[in-house]
Amino acid sequence: MQRILIVDDDPTVTNVVRRGLSYEGYQVDTAASGPQGLTSARDHAPDLVILDVMLPGIDGFDVLERLRRADSSLPVMMLTARDGTADQVKGLELGADDYVVKPFRFEVLLARVKAMLRRRDQDRPDIMHFDNLSLDTGTRRAQRDQRVIDLTSTEYELLRQFLLHPRRVVAKHQLMERVWGFEVEGSSNIVEVYVKQLRQKLEAHGEPRLIHTIRGAGYVLREQ
Repeated sequence: MQRILIVDDDPTVTNVVRRGLSYEGYQVDTAASGPQGLTSARDHAPDLVILDVMLPGIDGFDVLERLRRADSSLPVMMLTARDGTADQVKGLELGADDYVVKPFRFEVLLARVKAMLRRRDQDRPDIMHFDNLSLDTGTRRAQRDQRVIDLTSTEYELLRQFLLHPRRVVAKHQLMERVWGFEVEGSSNIVEVYVKQLRQKLEAHGEPRLIHTIRGAGYVLREQ
């Protein structure tokens, strides 16, 4: 049974989500503050975390950073306010895999949860190669030559999509569908944010660019 941790200090939201996910067959843990969430994640390793931005004790961004240091591949979904665009961008830049805007329909959150867990579970161990880049789908680690690159679960899936279609232009809407499951409402820059982060990791030691922007068309994985 897959375990999901909800970190939110709003008991109404927590109860609705906990009941719904439990009904769907997930084991659900809850925490009402940042420190409680970190303790729960440490003691009962979750398969996915649903994390509110506004939390007592330690805010959601700080919790996210600490979770990422412990496990860079743990799927994390942020809950943000409707007008919190800056929070959404900051969360994605810090390594969140997705976000849901409050108030939300449980059906939407459930679909996103299933998509994130499906992406994590469906991969079989294999090594994908392009130029001096390799991706181990078992450990979810990338390498350029001998340099190991740790990826978040969304960065991993994005890179995997490029490696599945080398030298072919992949449109933004195709990446939205394949990586996030469907069009993410109110997040037109989510692909750009993650491509930028992925490039920074792949080029951290001055390596040549592999993921190129094709204006008006999308992105392509090709040699410099």
